[in-house]
Amino acid sequence: MGENRVIRVLLVDDHQVVRRGLRTFLEVQDDIEVVGEAGDGVEGVERAEELRPDVVLMDVKMPGMDGIEALRRLRELDNPARVLVVTSFTEQRTVIPALRAGAAGYVYKDVDPDALAGAIRSVHAGHVLLQPEVADALLSQDEGGGGGQG
Repeated sequence: MGENRVIRVLLVDDHQVVRRGLRTFLEVQDDIEVVGEAGDGVEGVERAEELRPDVVLMDVKMPGMDGIEALRRLRELDNPARVLVVTSFTEQRTVIPALRAGAAGYVYKDVDPDALAGAIRSVHAGHVLLQPEVADALLSQDEGGGGGQG
């Protein structure tokens, strides 16, 4: 596995400026290569199937097919990409559906760039990654008797 060290990343976000910023930062990482971009969930699923990236950085709120539905589609298609949700939405109600749909991690767009690179490496290595605020939100919901289907 040592020879295949470069992590292939697909960016899925409806804001071009966000995709461009992520690409600019990630391109200076020695072990991360941005292989493509998509502007919505439908295009994201298509590009993930076409490009077979290792990791997909996916926004949650997008027009048309949102990130959660795109996550579900990727899982239905048995796409092996690990999905790291990168979003500006901090509502607890988006975290659990994203994780249930197959997200390997959940970070906010204000994440430190080096921490984002670390998050990509972590989910690529098979870990589930949640920022502390996300983990706190999940724990507080559990303590509140969240009422899931079990």
